[in-house]
Amino acid sequence: MAPPIPGSGLAKGLAVTLRTMTKKTVTAQYPDVQPELPPRTRGVIGLFEENCTVCMLCARECPDWCIYIDSHKETVPAAAPGGRERSRNVLDRFAIDFALCMYCGICIEVCPFDALFWSPEFEYAETDIRELTHERDKLREWMWTVPAPPALDPGAEEPKELAAARKAAEKLATAQADPAGPGEAAAPPAGQGGPA
Repeated sequence: MAPPIPGSGLAKGLAVTLRTMTKKTVTAQYPDVQPELPPRTRGVIGLFEENCTVCMLCARECPDWCIYIDSHKETVPAAAPGGRERSRNVLDRFAIDFALCMYCGICIEVCPFDALFWSPEFEYAETDIRELTHERDKLREWMWTVPAPPALDPGAEEPKELAAARKAAEKLATAQADPAGPGEAAAPPAGQGGPA
């Protein structure tokens, strides 16, 4: 093996520098050109208020205690005569303090009614840290920037609920198509006698 030529490392380094200098720059001019964000970007949390049942799971599971929820109980009249009245929680305040939030996503994961979603919005800086607590109106605005969920994998297994529903529908369709019913024996075909 021949010894390296003196100065060859310097020449290689200069060659890389020259190649880089001749390429067109790819700097994104941010305020004018919006960046292309990955599909699972964690920007802010959007609230779909209609799905919120004020179960408080998100606030209880938040490790930073940055979710503030206030509600009151409302009596709902009976649906049918003679029925009893029900009470339900009505959301008064839902706020998230993004100065405390660590964007872990636990609140989104534990929400049983899909009321919280990740939005890719990231331009919500404030000059005063106290203004980083955003109320439900602002969280609702961010909800409309949430991207649609990705398409299902065509090779994935069918969900159990769909399989059960399909099986029940097929069973109902065969029961309606068979007038004899499941408990009665069908009449033997013509030309064949039954047992004597």
